[in-house]
Formats: sequence, structure tokens, C-alpha cells
Amino acid sequence: MNTNEVFYSMIGIDEPSWAQRSADYALSVLDALGKKDWQISLTFCDDITIQTLNRDYRHIDSPTDVLSFVLGEYEPIEGSESIYLAGDIVISIPAIERNAEEYGIGEDEELRRLIIHGILHLTGMSHEDDSPDQPMLLLQEQLLKTLGGNVIL
Repeated sequence: MNTNEVFYSMIGIDEPSWAQRSADYALSVLDALGKKDWQISLTFCDDITIQTLNRDYRHIDSPTDVLSFVLGEYEPIEGSESIYLAGDIVISIPAIERNAEEYGIGEDEELRRLIIHGILHLTGMSHEDDSPDQPMLLLQEQLLKTLGGNVIL
């Protein structure tokens, strides 16, 4: 069995037309990373929701663009097989718009970057700061380029 699963939900926003495509993109990221039998959830939200989570879990009382919450548990499914419940990724839709404008890129590219970023955190990677020479951020940009395309928005 090699079944990765990505579920999505919304908090504080209407379901975007591209929600399922974003889940499909997340599956392609998991495949590119060689992950097998992983399950993750994507939650798209407003700034109020992500600011509350950022305050409660990181003690930073401001909105951010993406948060990852590692669960890291195996759940038995059939016989001796199990699925890895990697965790949850929360992405602020308003932050996608702000970041795209600030960095002079398309919203689609920024959304794909945040999905990759969140998944890399679920794999256990981290970065000290936002300097582009951090190994996690180098891999993020490599995956973004390798997977390519405007596949979401």
C-alpha cells in the first residue's frame, strides 16, 4: 500500500474554488519527498484564526502565513498496515495575498510555497530564520521549481 491522503477544511472563510487542487498539489509534494502512507490536513483560514493559533501555540500575538502542527502518530488500518498521521498545516488566505504583493510574485506561487513549507515542517525540518541559505528553505525552493506550474489558483 502507498496511499497518501490530504484532507482540507476552512475556518473563517468560504471554500475556495481551488481547495481540492491544493490538496492534490500537497499529494504531489509528499510523492516528491518519497513519503508513503502519510495523512495530513490543510486548513485555510482568515487572519483572526491564524493569529489566535500563533498566539496560543507560539506566543506571538500577530497573524502569520503558515503554521504546522506535528502529530506524528501511526494509526493501524488493515492487518499489519498503518498510516502515518503527520499533522496539520494551517494557511492564512489574506497572508497569501500580502506575501504575493510584497515579494512581487503570483498568489498561486505563494500558496504552493506555503504548502511545501508546511509539509517540510511536518517532516521534522526547521529553519533558524528566513534567510534563503537555510537547508529547509533551499529544499523548499527546489521543490517549488521541480514541481512547477500554476496548478492551484
